Amino acid sequence: MTLDGVFDHTAVNPDKAIHQHYADLIGNSGVLLYGRITYGLMEYWKELARNPSGEKMMDDFALVIDQAPKLIFSRILKILDWESASLAARSLEDEVRSLQQQPGKDILIGSRSLIIALLQLGLIDQLQLCIHPVLAGEGHPLFESLKERTSLKLVNTKTFDSGAVILYYEPENPAQRH
Repeated sequence: MTLDGVFDHTAVNPDKAIHQHYADLIGNSGVLLYGRITYGLMEYWKELARNPSGEKMMDDFALVIDQAPKLIFSRILKILDWESASLAARSLEDEVRSLQQQPGKDILIGSRSLIIALLQLGLIDQLQLCIHPVLAGEGHPLFESLKERTSLKLVNTKTFDSGAVILYYEPENPAQRH
């Protein structure tokens, strides 16, 4: 997201180190959760994995995200044509609670609406916010739909040469966790 809180991939320009960070994160995760809109945006990477651009950073990232398991939450979509994606059969809360009970790797949430919903349900263990040194001036703030106060504790940071910073936060109130 941008420094002024806008959640919009077109407002930022991630460099090779950021792409590598997220390729590693996704490659080591158990599942990616997307809503319908973000899933549609992410299909770009499916096409790039099948038809590489010749730009190594982009092509490598495309291969990682293409292979990562994806669980899609949508009332509109009925069929997915991405081999590594499936539609959620239960509610967001039920699916996430079930996934959290299973041993394994991290659950990554890639959609703004799912982040808000899971924060409100107290089902997020950690937020990793990548803040880019850009002021968008307009767009959708990441947390604009949050309905109640959520206190967070900063547990780590990672700084990139581009000036982007990842802030790692955990909910302060244990009751906000699963």
